[in-house]
Amino acid sequence: MNNDIKEFYKIISSNVKKKRIEKGFSQLDLAFEIGIKSVAFYSNCENLRYGKHFNLEHLYKLSNALNINICEFFEGIDSIKKS
Repeated sequence: MNNDIKEFYKIISSNVKKKRIEKGFSQLDLAFEIGIKSVAFYSNCENLRYGKHFNLEHLYKLSNALNINICEFFEGIDSIKKS
């Protein structure tokens, strides 16, 4: 995975975590809310462990669960330097 893509996923995961905390959800509660049966998988996505990351379906469900615009997960993406 190239650095641009790593940074892309890092920004999205950071935004998901920030919004989750702002809305007062635990990882477990939010994972179940969006249909992920494993909090470990959710945690791995949020922390970019083992190459796991959120996909578009996850982001759509997360935006609905958190009652925010999906675009909020992409804040800061423009700061990625293009290689």
